[in-house]
Amino acid sequence: MAVMAGTDLRFYFDPVCPFAWMTSKWVRIVQRQRDYDVDWRLISLRLLNAHIDYDAQFPPEYEAGHTAGLRLLRVAARIRHERGREPIGAFYQALGEQTFEREPVPGGVAAATHHGVHDLAAGALSRTGLPADYADALDDPSWDAVIQAETDEALTLTGKDVGTPILHFDPPGGTALFGPVISRLPGEREALELWEHVVALSRFPGFAELKRSLRERPQLPAFGVPPGEAGLQEDWHGGSRRQRR
Repeated sequence: MAVMAGTDLRFYFDPVCPFAWMTSKWVRIVQRQRDYDVDWRLISLRLLNAHIDYDAQFPPEYEAGHTAGLRLLRVAARIRHERGREPIGAFYQALGEQTFEREPVPGGVAAATHHGVHDLAAGALSRTGLPADYADALDDPSWDAVIQAETDEALTLTGKDVGTPILHFDPPGGTALFGPVISRLPGEREALELWEHVVALSRFPGFAELKRSLRERPQLPAFGVPPGEAGLQEDWHGGSRRQRR
């Protein structure tokens, strides 16, 4: 199946989710080879899990990590309000590279993101040529209504029992899927093959779910798994579900 030129995609991301980051890297590989536009949109794991008892449901660092993601999304919301949607992809890419494409730090990604959230935002703003004072939005909850509305929008497309990322193909009338959740980055040709299969599934209105819970640790430097080296096969949920992590 050939991918049609001009295919549009809405990609809902939380910047602290490693699986959303890996999927976004795959999408960018395909985007370089095919002519289509990506609208990078906001979904907050902290707001999605507002009803969850974090102490009972998550490892200790998750609440801090998800809260850091919400704060970073406030900055993204302000950027979009003042500059339009065009800079959001570059801002997200800068955040992801600083968060996941680095050596592991004590406490893991969630802890590092939480403790360094201002530096993370400032670095991403600097790398994308955006004003430094946009980082003031980190502590401005007035942006939360915008983020909540977009989180709700994503969930109306897929249902509530999902996490990040959410991909909406051929919007506004196309269908949306949670995922694909991938733990390793495909090569150039494999990326196109995977894209074609996922788009085909999304276009069948009766398709609901494919799943296996056994997954490997994301092949990202922040998790101590360099690209090209398979992680241990395990039921690993560090970031994509209940956020749904």
